[in-house]
Amino acid sequence: MQSGSASSSASTGRSTIARIKAFMPIFEWGATYDQPTFVRDLVAAAIVTIMLIPQSLAYALLAGLPAEVGLYASVAPLVLYAVFGTSRALAVGPVAVVSLMTASVIGEHAAAGTHAYWQIAITLAFISGIALLVMGALRLGFLANFLSHPVISGFITASGLLIAASQVKTIMGVKADGHNFVDLMTQLIAQVPNAHALSIAVGVFATLFLFWVRKGLKPLLKRAGLGESAADIVAKTGPVAAIALTTAGTWLFDWQAQGLKIVGEVPQGLPPFSMPVWDMALWQSLAVPALLISIVGFVESVSVGQTLAAKRRQRIEPDQELIALGASNVSSAMSGGFPVTGGFSRSVVNFDAGAQTPAAGVFTAGGILLASLLLTPALYFLPKVTLAATIIVAVLSLVDLGILKRTWGYSKPDFIAVLTTILVTLGAGVEIGLICGVGVSLALFLLRTSRPHIAEVGLVAGTEHFRNVKRHTVEVVDHILSIRVDESLYFANARALEDSINEAVAQRKGLSHVILQCTAVNAIDASALESLEAIDARLKDAGIKFHLSEVKGPVMDKLANTHFCHDLSGEIFLSHYQAYSRLR
Repeated sequence: MQSGSASSSASTGRSTIARIKAFMPIFEWGATYDQPTFVRDLVAAAIVTIMLIPQSLAYALLAGLPAEVGLYASVAPLVLYAVFGTSRALAVGPVAVVSLMTASVIGEHAAAGTHAYWQIAITLAFISGIALLVMGALRLGFLANFLSHPVISGFITASGLLIAASQVKTIMGVKADGHNFVDLMTQLIAQVPNAHALSIAVGVFATLFLFWVRKGLKPLLKRAGLGESAADIVAKTGPVAAIALTTAGTWLFDWQAQGLKIVGEVPQGLPPFSMPVWDMALWQSLAVPALLISIVGFVESVSVGQTLAAKRRQRIEPDQELIALGASNVSSAMSGGFPVTGGFSRSVVNFDAGAQTPAAGVFTAGGILLASLLLTPALYFLPKVTLAATIIVAVLSLVDLGILKRTWGYSKPDFIAVLTTILVTLGAGVEIGLICGVGVSLALFLLRTSRPHIAEVGLVAGTEHFRNVKRHTVEVVDHILSIRVDESLYFANARALEDSINEAVAQRKGLSHVILQCTAVNAIDASALESLEAIDARLKDAGIKFHLSEVKGPVMDKLANTHFCHDLSGEIFLSHYQAYSRLR
């Protein structure tokens, strides 16, 4: 008895440890952490830190927040993700699309640059984090599947265009506050006579330099003898060189006195402890936008995480990623930040630099923290146009207008969904654009599945295979009608199946049997079950037996205890060939 009790206790202990490791993956990879892994993570962190500093500053300004808030949002989230995240290479922090959505949401409640605006950004991050934690606890990672790739691609493309257009005003040194892409471009054109020449010169130089760094620096470094991986990593740290050059130029030639806008004083110090605004009316107004930001961030993060994990034959857990991103956003809110998620560019750099575990994120957070404490005085003369150029170059790489051509050639419904998402996002804003894109996708899905492909099939000579009589030369028997439906049966298409069988039966005299081949039927809901009962009743009244074939196990399990199964006029056959042979 004591031996059995000890065995049971050991089993319970192992189960508890497994649950802890699943909830906090740091205990899994941390148990095998060694010095070589530490060195690789530390090197990767140093490279990502250099890249992340200008990005964090730029995305904070894009969100309408002080530059230092971008640094605050890049410390605690990286640490919390290391504890709860399942990706070994994902780097969490501010990203362009989420920053744009943040600015769009908060702009309705407060003026950019004010303390109230910052407080609402903190509250938005907190609500977003809570939403992600709840979704993770309920294991709702599958909800991201409702955002189709064409819709996400269209949304990111439109967002990229909006972001780039919003930064042109900084390059021009003018004010333009259009509520959509058309208004913004109209105002920019109207402001051309007021454009600031020096701002344009510095901004255009920074933009062209960054584009050249992306395309031309890597080949140059390779010709100089640098390895492929090293050249790629150095090329991706180009924004630091742009910042150094333009900041030095501003300091040496006193460009700020000539009207060039600079970042100015960036407070030194640790991220402040902060709390959300406890205003229920505000929470209610932020709830839906926060949920949209959470879902978009989750989809982007999981997409990047899965891509990088597959390269090393690893895997991530979407439900646990919800927990990790939720904790990251809550920690961002409590350290003066704004909504964050896994970023594509910094994660790729982290991966290419050799990061082996999320500990690289912790080291990166340490580097950002040191920058907040020691390097912020050096940012005083940093031109805002340089950060605008950094954003423009980063987001234009996300723009993929080619998807319109690809979807037009392959799937008209997907083309409609993409086009709708792009046009509505540009014309009405990011939240409405995303909702419309998802709505159109679901509506087109319902429309397509409500008209399932239904074919009469016949036997291919010399085989046990059945194919569409309109596409192949097959054998058919006058008294047997074989029907195949290529869709699961549910409320939207149940009537279509009834109509199709009724029409086929009306055209066939001397019919004795109808066999419904269910090869592609993965589910039958209550409405479809009633339709099958109605079909059987009508056929029975006409002296025709109704049969099913190749019903899948899970579907058969549900049908087994129904009146339909017990009262069926015909039989349920294991294979369609068996049914055809028996009844022929």
